[in-house]
Amino acid sequence: MSDEQLIHEIILGDTSAFKILMEKYQSQVFRTVMGFVHSKEDAEDITQDIFVKVYQSLTSFKGESEFSTWLYRITVNISINFVNRNRKSRLLQSLEDIFHKPSNEKTPLEELEELERDQHIRKAIESLPETQRTAFILSKYEELSQKEIAKIMNKTEGAIEQLLQRAKNSLQKKLTTQP
Repeated sequence: MSDEQLIHEIILGDTSAFKILMEKYQSQVFRTVMGFVHSKEDAEDITQDIFVKVYQSLTSFKGESEFSTWLYRITVNISINFVNRNRKSRLLQSLEDIFHKPSNEKTPLEELEELERDQHIRKAIESLPETQRTAFILSKYEELSQKEIAKIMNKTEGAIEQLLQRAKNSLQKKLTTQP
């Protein structure tokens, strides 16, 4: 069944059609959210919130863009709002993770170095301006084309290309300096 057919069935009250639609996009939404929040638990909660919002807003979907584009816009907006509301608590969680991360048969020093590297990368991504961060996450985490990102972000492909280039340059500078 196409997305349009599923949406039509959902609007008519078929909840099983919504389950099909959700299963189709759940992993992509989750990966995108993870690109913003870097916490599995938060990403799972936010993914659920996104699908609740989608279900409640489905009648407002006009079909002027593809459903996936509309869904990504909702995903990006909710993710950005979450990040902006929870900056302080995420920092505390990161610190807690350093001291309570289970071992994968690595030495404590190796684990600490890996955590520091991961945090340095996350911090660099999070420090990007919002539009650069969004374009970067959709490109690298979701592997979307510049054309698809342009639709999602309501920008031209040229603007997306510039955002991605600026994000890449900024990340290279930030990641070549020590934390």
